[in-house]
Amino acid sequence: MNMGPKEAREFMAALKEEFKSACACEKKADAVIVPPFVTIPAVMDALNGCTCVGVGAQDVSDRDNGAFTGEISTAMLTELGCKYVVVGHSERRQYHGETNAYINKKIKKALAAGIIPIYCIGETLEQREAGQLETVLKTQVVEGIADLTPEQVAGIVIAYEPVWAIGTGKTASAADAQAAHAFIRSVLADTVGAEAAEKVRLQYGGSVKPANAAELMSQPDIDGALVGGASLKADSFAAIIRAAK
Repeated sequence: MNMGPKEAREFMAALKEEFKSACACEKKADAVIVPPFVTIPAVMDALNGCTCVGVGAQDVSDRDNGAFTGEISTAMLTELGCKYVVVGHSERRQYHGETNAYINKKIKKALAAGIIPIYCIGETLEQREAGQLETVLKTQVVEGIADLTPEQVAGIVIAYEPVWAIGTGKTASAADAQAAHAFIRSVLADTVGAEAAEKVRLQYGGSVKPANAAELMSQPDIDGALVGGASLKADSFAAIIRAAK
């Protein structure tokens, strides 16, 4: 919950300056900005038709329309030009009680609308210390992609964010992050087949910053980063894009 329209316009102007040296147009890296709902139009206006940077939303309803006050539908996001949507973020799970089954409905709704879901999974510190890492991740993966075809799964993004590393400054080591990503890909392979599993873009999230981005994204099963606090400043976000390239 950062940046209203005015601040976002200033951010986008600064990011455009950064892109003169970290150009997303080169397509060596895909960059996506995921602002609050009210800020999406301002970001779209700032992009002015440029397709170098994608735009997504931070959540979406599992309903199409009707008496669901406060909800935002896929049709609304499509009208704004959103190509991505984050679903199942740990904060949605923690503060709004979202379950894997409920998130699965959102994933299906997004896919039906042609929007790419960025499905967030990850364990808490208590779960990790209790030796439940693989159990938690497997359950989240399998229940989150339930009833999807291999072709549908191949088109989604899965972001592994250990809850204990989000906004804390703590980051999983590159080796630990790689191990978790390799496990996630193995679960995907067991569930929908190796071919689809290889096509899924796996991202690491949790205190990603310019200083650690290159090492994390150089791991064989880490295809990108879901960036939180470091994306709020244009120079640090651009540095992470450079690291991805």
